[in-house]
This record gives sequence, structure tokens and C-alpha cells, in this order.
Amino acid sequence: MIPLTLFWFYPMLNSFLISLTDWDYISPTYNIVWLDNYMNLIRDPIFHEVLWNTLYFTLGTVIPTIVGGLLLALLVLKNQQGMGMFRTILFSPWVTPTVAVAIVWSWIFEPETGIANWVLSFFGLPGLEWTGSSTWAMPAVIIVTVWKGLGWAMIFYLNALKRIPTDLFEAASIDGAGGFQKFFRVTVPLVSPTTFFLSIISTVQALEAYDQIQVMTQGGPAGSTRTLLYLFYQAAFEEFNMGKATAVATVIILITSILSIIQFGLSRKWVHYQ
Repeated sequence: MIPLTLFWFYPMLNSFLISLTDWDYISPTYNIVWLDNYMNLIRDPIFHEVLWNTLYFTLGTVIPTIVGGLLLALLVLKNQQGMGMFRTILFSPWVTPTVAVAIVWSWIFEPETGIANWVLSFFGLPGLEWTGSSTWAMPAVIIVTVWKGLGWAMIFYLNALKRIPTDLFEAASIDGAGGFQKFFRVTVPLVSPTTFFLSIISTVQALEAYDQIQVMTQGGPAGSTRTLLYLFYQAAFEEFNMGKATAVATVIILITSILSIIQFGLSRKWVHYQ
């Protein structure tokens, strides 16, 4: 309880108290404005746009990471020659610093000389502006985030798949189940605890995403990639409005808590621990 109190409860309480002020991060004094910061956020159309961007980014990263991680785990599950090296290569993006990953992908998405548009032209498709377009900037950031997290999700699913008793698949085969039936009736239910864990962690990570957005788009163009955490950064360290910034941080905590409660509630219907 001591470390929880010092490094969690007290900072959260102090942050909430700051959100009730107009502190500018520099002055030793401040005024109590009560809930004005929260009311200004609710009335601000930029905040509504940021909420949509955060939802877009969260769904766009969590679902492909979980589905892709499971498919990759099924692909490399068999102990075939070279699969160990293949698993290492797939996992390597996760241990690579996000800033380094974002810099490399910024080069890939460069409209004139980047590999991404070269691949599109190879298939006869028109090139895209990627991070320079308000339409394609968020998909570009999502691609980078998913690419980085696929190997991490794969490792968890590999461990879960190895724990599934083989006699269940044999029994399913005797009952006449095909490959898809085995997957949806045996594999998916038995790895559901891992899916639940990954959904919680991936959602929290998506709400906390910052590095790739800062390096690749700086929240632009035209605010199309500005998420809640990036709005917090701008309010705190560009506008020096700590009252607004901590109000945004409180909203992030509330959203994270609500999503976690919903996920825990729904998990009773689809997560199987036996």
C-alpha cells in the first residue's frame, strides 16, 4: 500500500485537484476555477474531434493486433525448420524503441521516395500522401502501431495454444469437425483468457500512445491524429495550461476505467477459464 499510495493514489488525487485550477505550470499561485476546465472541454469541438480520433485509433490498433497475433501464432506454432528465427524476427519490432520505429516508417511513408508508394505503383495503384494527408495520416500511424505489436501478441498466443490439450482436437475430428469448426469451437474459446488479457492491455496502450504520433505527425495534419494523450501534451507543455491538461488526464483515467469495467463485464460471457 505504501508504493501504491505514493506513486498512484496521491498523484491521481493531486492531478484531479490541479484540474480544478487555472495553474500555468510556472506561477507559484493559482486560482480555483472548480469544474470550468471540464465544462470548457465539453463545449470545445476540438475535444469532440479528439475523442473520435482516440476511438478510431484504439479500435484500429486493438482489433488487428489481437486477430493478427492469433493468426501469426497459428502460423508459427509448428516446430518447423527456421520457425525459431521467424518468431524472433516477428517479435523484434516490439523490443525496438517506438521512436526509432516511427522514424523508419516516416521514411517508408515519404510520398516521393518512400517504399510504400513504390509498392502501390508496382501494383498500378496511385501513390498516397500518407502522413501529409488528413485522410491517411491516422491509418499510417495505426499501421505502424499494429506492426510493432503483432509479435508481442503472437508470443502470448503461442503460449496459450501450446496449453490446449491435443485430445480435444482429436475428439473434434472424431465428431466430424472441420478445420474452421475446430478453430471457432475449440481454439478460440480456450485462448479466450489470453484474448481478454491482450484486449485490456492493448486498449490501455492505445489510449497512452504518444511517441509514434509525435514523431510521425505531431498530431496533424489539421489535428487528424491528435488523440487524448497528445491533447494532454499540447495543453501541458505547449500551452502551459496545467488545469486543462490534468482535466484531460482525468478524462483518460475515466475512459480507461469505464472500458475496463465493460470488458470485465462482457468477459463473463465469452472468456472460458476451464
